[in-house]
This record gives sequence, structure tokens and C-alpha cells, in this order.
Amino acid sequence: MSQSIAFEVTVPAPYEQAIEKTTAALKTEGFGILTRIDVKQTLKEKLNAEFRPYAILGACNPPLAHKALQHDGQVGLMLPCNVTVEAKDDKSSIVRIGDPDAFLKIGEFAKDAVLQGVAKEARERLARAAEALKHA
Repeated sequence: MSQSIAFEVTVPAPYEQAIEKTTAALKTEGFGILTRIDVKQTLKEKLNAEFRPYAILGACNPPLAHKALQHDGQVGLMLPCNVTVEAKDDKSSIVRIGDPDAFLKIGEFAKDAVLQGVAKEARERLARAAEALKHA
């Protein structure tokens, strides 16, 4: 059995409201949103393709990012933490929050105690945010 790479939650809210709830839940855990990619709009502009409402949010907890980057600059390849929000239907959305613990099992990161500690703390915070969304 493989480990999931994300916390997945169905939020009983329409797409835009789910983005607001997700942003608020992450903020409670010390994460801000650095980027927001509107996938639907991008695919329409670049490919003239239709797609459901879908956003990729780049979430960052500055103290954790700073600690990890000071220790190993390669960690920047995994930052910010990606969160996706997509419309499931008119009344609900799916939120997926990437699990940093899963991503830091790659290569030499897996053997680095400092980075594993940062990933553990980030994972705990992101898991709490996902849990909060279940009750939002």
C-alpha cells in the first residue's frame, strides 16, 4: 500500500467559498498564500480548452521555510506547499493539501534529520488545517 501524497477533504461549499475557507484554515496554522494559479482560466487562454473551476494555491509558513532553506537550498524545489481547490459540483469542492512528509522521502532528504523535523511540523499543521476544513 502506498502512502498518500495529500490530505483530501470534501468541503461543503461552492468553489470560491472553499478557497476562502481553505485560505483561512491555512492562516490559522501560520501559512499564507503566495501564489494562486487559476487553472481553468490558464487552460482557456493557452489551449482554448474548457476545464472545471480549479486553483493551485502556493502556501508558505515563513519560519518553517526559512529553517529548511537555511539548512539545504534544494528544499526550494519543493516550496511553496501546493494546495488544490476544485469544484466538485455547485455546492461542494475538493481540497487537497500536499503532505510535505511524503515529498521529503525523496533521495537525500529522507536521511536528513533537520528536514524531516521541519516536514513533521509542517505536516502536523497542514493536517490540522485539513481537519478544520471538514468542519468548516
